[in-house]
Parts: sequence; C-alpha cells; structure tokens
Amino acid sequence: MNKHDTRRDFDGKSRLLLLTSIAAVVGALSTVTADLLLHAIRFFTNLFFFQKFSTAITSPAENTLGAWVIVVPVLGGLIVGLIARYGSEAIRGHGIPEAIEAILFKKSTMSPKVAVLKPLASGIAIGSGGPFGAEGPIIMTGGAVGSLIGQHFHLTAAERKALLVAGATAGMTAVFATPIAAVLLAVELLLFELRPRSLAPVAVACAVAGFLRPLLIESGPLFPLHTQALPPSALLSCLIAGVLCGMLAWLLSNALYKVEDGFHKLPIHWMWWPALGGLAVGIGGYLQPRALGVGYDVIADLLNNHLAATAIASLLLVKAVIWLLALGSGTSGGVLAPLLMLGAGLGALLGPYLPGGEPAVWPLVFMAATLGGMMRAPVMAVVFAFELTHDANALLPVLATATVAYAFTVITMDRSILTEKIARRGHHIYREYGIDPLERHSVAEVMTHAPHTIAHDALLADVVSTHFHDKPRHRAYPVVRSDTGALVGMLDREGAASCPGAVRVGDLFGVNLPLVALADETCRAVATRLAVHGAGRLPVVADMQSRRLIGIISHSDLVKPALGLHTEELERQTVRRVRFFGERRADVG
Repeated sequence: MNKHDTRRDFDGKSRLLLLTSIAAVVGALSTVTADLLLHAIRFFTNLFFFQKFSTAITSPAENTLGAWVIVVPVLGGLIVGLIARYGSEAIRGHGIPEAIEAILFKKSTMSPKVAVLKPLASGIAIGSGGPFGAEGPIIMTGGAVGSLIGQHFHLTAAERKALLVAGATAGMTAVFATPIAAVLLAVELLLFELRPRSLAPVAVACAVAGFLRPLLIESGPLFPLHTQALPPSALLSCLIAGVLCGMLAWLLSNALYKVEDGFHKLPIHWMWWPALGGLAVGIGGYLQPRALGVGYDVIADLLNNHLAATAIASLLLVKAVIWLLALGSGTSGGVLAPLLMLGAGLGALLGPYLPGGEPAVWPLVFMAATLGGMMRAPVMAVVFAFELTHDANALLPVLATATVAYAFTVITMDRSILTEKIARRGHHIYREYGIDPLERHSVAEVMTHAPHTIAHDALLADVVSTHFHDKPRHRAYPVVRSDTGALVGMLDREGAASCPGAVRVGDLFGVNLPLVALADETCRAVATRLAVHGAGRLPVVADMQSRRLIGIISHSDLVKPALGLHTEELERQTVRRVRFFGERRADVG
C-alpha cells in the first residue's frame, strides 16, 4: 500500500470528543426533562379528573365525574389550541415528524419556545384524557434541548443534528427504559446517516439517560413478562400475524390522514380543532373510561391476558376512534403508546386462534410488529419489545412478525405515518440508505491521467493561439513548471484574454497554491469542493509539498461512479445456471 495513502474507514477529522462530551450533558438534561413531563401529565390528570394538586400516579378511568367527564378533554383541547396559536404552532402534532423536519430542512435548529411549550401542551392534552403517549412529545422536547445547547457552540448543521437526535433519543430512553431501542430509532428514523460523528454522541446520551433514569423515575422493565419459546410450527402464525399487523398499520395511517383532511375542510380556525377532538375523546371516555390517557396499565393487562375478549374489543374500538380523531385535530401527543395498545389488543384477541404456541406471547408479538410496520423501523421494534419486557423467548417470533409487517407496509404504502405529514408540507423524504458511490471511489480511480498542460514559461500569445482557438479541447488547462512538473495554476479563456500577450503564463499567478484535489481523496469530498467554489474541474497533485501534477478531475469524471451503481442495481444477469442430469452442454464456437 502507498505509504502516503491517507484514506480511512471513517472520517477521522470529525470533532468526536467534543460532540460526545456535549451529548452526555444533553442526555442528562433530557432525562430531567422527561421526568418533568411525566410529572406534568400526572399533575394535570389529578387536576382535571380529581380536582387536586398532586403528582401521584392515578388513572383517569377512576374518576367519578359521570357525564361531566366529556367536558374535561374539551377544556384540555381548548387550552392546547390557545397555546399553539399564541405560543408556537410547532407544538402541534405527535413530535417525531417535527423532529425529522427540523433535522432535514431547518439545519437542526429548534426554538426555546418548543422546549417549554411542547411538554406543557402535551401534559395538558394527555392529562385531560388525551389517548396519547408521552414519547412523541419528549422526543421533540429532548430534541429541542439538544438543538438549543448545540446552538450555543460553533458547530455545523450536521454536528447540531447529532445533538438534537441525542436529546430526542435520551428522552425516549428515560420514558421507556429502552436505551438500545432508542439508538436504533435514531439509526432507522432520525439520523439519516450512520457515521461515528452522530452514532457515538447518540449512544452516549442514551447510556447516560439509562444510568440516570433509576434516580428519577424507576428501574426495571416497564412491562415485565415471561413467555414460553415457540416451536418451529409457529413460523406460519408469525407470517399471518405480520400481514395482519401490516394491515392494521395501513388502516390506521390512512384513517388518520383522512381525519386530518376532514378537519382542514371545517370552516373554523385550526385553534378550535383540538377542542372538537377533545369532544370525541370525552364521549369515548364516558363510554369506555380505560381508553383515556396514556394507558400503560391497560397495555400491561393486555400483555398479561387479564382482560376478557369482549372488554378488549370494545376498548380497542373506542381507543382507535378517539385517538384518530384527537390526533387528526392537531393536538399534542405521541403515537407509540396508542400503537402498543392497539397492537397488543389485536394479539390478545387473535392469539388463541393462532396455531403453534401459547396464546400469551401474541399480544407482545402483535404489539411490536404493529409498531415496526407503522414506523418502518423493524429492528428498533424488536429490541424495543425486548427492553420493555425483558422476555428473550419472544425475540424470534417478534423478529419474524415485525419483518413481515414492515415488508407489507413498504409494498402497500408510499409513506409512513411519520413521513406522510412531512410530505404534505412539501418535503419528500427518501428513506433508503446506502453508501454514496462517490464515497466508495477515490479521485485516482476516475481522474484523467496525463492531462494537457501549459508550461509556465510559455508566452501568453502563443498559448492563446494553440489552446484557446475557436474550438478548444478544454475550457481550462493546468499550468506547470517545465523543470519539476509542479502545478502553478489553472488558466482559462477569460484569464488568458485579460492580460497582454507578451507576458509569460507563469507571471499570471501568485505564490498561493490554487484549489486542488489529492489522488486518495474521495470523489464526494471533491464534488463538495467543486460545488462550494463553483468550479468545473480541479487539478490533482501527488502531494501538497511537491505539488506535482498527476491528473485532472471534472464534473464529467464524477459521473463515472454512478455507472457502477447502475450496473449493481439495475442490470440483471444469471451468473450460474443449475444443470440437470442428462442436459447437454451447449457447444462453444
């Protein structure tokens, strides 16, 4: 290998230590923020449903308000609408799409208002009975914390993104005690890259949140569970379950945006929509009180098969309807907890009829698969299910079912419940990731070797007549020293026409080295340099000391890696063909 080859597996110039150190602080602050949000939800639950000032854990289903319970979510929705209109419209929605939008289209900048108003509005919305989870709001709030801290340092947008995602995933870790799943959420949904500069800060922030969580919230899995391992015959049931979970994800996602479209047709300001959604929540809560609020207690009962089939069916119907109407109204709340409940409920209903294993495992399997299919994050869903329950026996069926649900939604849905919202704002997100072909190839592989050059001691008049006639071969030529081959500069028609013809070409350039490329640089690095400086080509030198010219690279050269990608992705061929006994080999020649 060339001893001067400076290529690495990863970018060694990123300020990894700085980002990771800041991310550790972000992780701690996001954990505190998550704890404050959970306390806010409990406070408003006690205030709205029991008329007392307390942060004790209570369920809105235990209220004694009678028909007056219908009014409570309406009041909460009205307050959220006022906060959104006169505070910040960014608090509307379920959090994750807004975080993605800030990452991709707002240079990972979020306002201080979001960090304060989002948890407040979410606490009011959920505390007044809204059928949401706390994870969406904390993802956005934690992201705002990371973004705000990053804005106080001299960072790039990409570095700020790492801190935003670190705050978001640390908040999720604090709520659910799922640090590894949170990192996978970052990889599959938020980072849009897999680089040390982003992965390390996110992982450190989640680890910090995981260690600090027991000091503020509680330790152990949120839904401890132990099921028996399934036999091989259960694979067919996993396939069936995966399709059903995919269908549920498809149904819920499409229904949500139908509801949202319906609200947009109303002849009233959007500020009033959450109150209308709250009316649906109140009626549903009057008919089925356990459909109100986050519902972690209901999820635990479903996973442990503590509910009768008729109770599950009515609960799921009411929960799905009020969740769709409330979320479609533009209030503030998350999607994970409702999806967990709906998926677990479907599994509890269908588990006894699926062959190949005990019914107890299917609520967990359906829960994780619905989440993986809806959010298009199957690996995250598998690990999330394990960290929520610590049930290792369920890992294999969850993996199979979540993968099938994921494949089903990829085939049947153009966008997920998260990206559809962003697309409706005019931004399309392509979520298939791969190594950029410009990253895979070096300058030496695509550059033009032995380019036409101009000697530094040539007369400008002679160069104009030989190189810049009516049909020049190139738009610009490298100028090199005749004795050493060292690069002096690049000469184009405009530069040649701006000086008298009696001067030597080398006299047109100063002592500063012109913009160059090195042979072992990636094509992506050079493409970026060309774009930043508005150049069409760069001379390639052996090293910065000798400045010896060895080639030239232009826009047309940077297209070459795409040809290899085209061959890999689109050109089909049979490399080997199975031969059967008695089949004769075709004659050659």
